[in-house]
Amino acid sequence: MYHVLYNPLSGNGQGAVSVETIKKIIKEEELKLINVSEVKDYASFFAGLAEEDSVVVAGSDGTLNYFINDVDGVEIKNKVYFYALGTGNDFKNDVAPTEEGLIEINDYIKDLPIVEVKGMTRRFINGIGYGIDGYCCEVADKLAKENKPINYTGIAIKGLLFFYKPTNATVTVDGETKEFKKVWLAPSMNGRFYGGGMNIAPAQDRTAQPKTLSLVVFHGSGKLKTLMIFPSIFKGEHIKHEKQISIFTGKDITVKFDRPVALQIDGETVLDVTEYTVHANVPANSKVAPEAAPAEV
Repeated sequence: MYHVLYNPLSGNGQGAVSVETIKKIIKEEELKLINVSEVKDYASFFAGLAEEDSVVVAGSDGTLNYFINDVDGVEIKNKVYFYALGTGNDFKNDVAPTEEGLIEINDYIKDLPIVEVKGMTRRFINGIGYGIDGYCCEVADKLAKENKPINYTGIAIKGLLFFYKPTNATVTVDGETKEFKKVWLAPSMNGRFYGGGMNIAPAQDRTAQPKTLSLVVFHGSGKLKTLMIFPSIFKGEHIKHEKQISIFTGKDITVKFDRPVALQIDGETVLDVTEYTVHANVPANSKVAPEAAPAEV
């Protein structure tokens, strides 16, 4: 039996329709479709499965984020797969860019890093965006509520030219502190991709041991120079601009801005943030609960 947990909000609200395509992939097995909002207790859910059963998480990066937080501390003996239904799919692009079917994720969801922000603690699977990337998610959320089309690249360009102002930042990586002026981006990454295909941390390896995270600081440039560099992020070529791009690796990272801005956790927006802290090595020994229902990323 394949138990398919799907998010109807994925794929711009087409998740319930899109998940039907999984029947073309799982042809000879029993299939049970389950709306993720209907699962209230994952410990009981997994305890009730037969040993040979499998679970499929079908949805966006945001759906996957809520799943990893919901199952934190839950013993999982069954095989768990991911089936990408979202519009960004940064996790899939990182671990299996050419795969069109199911991606086994048991090894990817163990002991994931956590972020502490505004009194909330959450695990994340791709990365934490802070700066204009958080601003883009904030604007996209507003457009979604108005049922307007969302173009993240267009939002970013307009933000760079007219609306978003850079900040000063203090970053601390494994106890060493540095300060930066005119910071546009300061994400901490577990994977390479975020923002629907931006290869922001091309050297980051989510499977490496010992576990570390990558902090990428885009700083010190004016609007036009920033706009010239920005498109190169999609191919990971921004790292060639060493005067504007500083990259750090570490287990414990804190980023502080001198004014509140939006932050995103695997695409989920947190408003009015002045600082965040991430930790790379946190065993799955406690429940990290989400604070809202799953949303599209």
